[in-house]
Amino acid sequence: MGLDKDLKTDPPCHPRACAIQDCIQKNGYDESKCQKQIDALYECCNAFYEKNGDSASTVSCPKAGLLR
Repeated sequence: MGLDKDLKTDPPCHPRACAIQDCIQKNGYDESKCQKQIDALYECCNAFYEKNGDSASTVSCPKAGLLR
């Protein structure tokens, strides 16, 4: 999905968070093999906070301050 679509899911960025879980499970819990998916989630989360403010919240994203 594209960034705009992922921002509109409920909860926002959820498909990207799920992609990380799928990748980690497929790769024997080796997080280093899933950097592309992690970066994609952070891209979505940064866009979410830019649109909604740092005090916004979604279960799919770490707190805004942790992304910076």
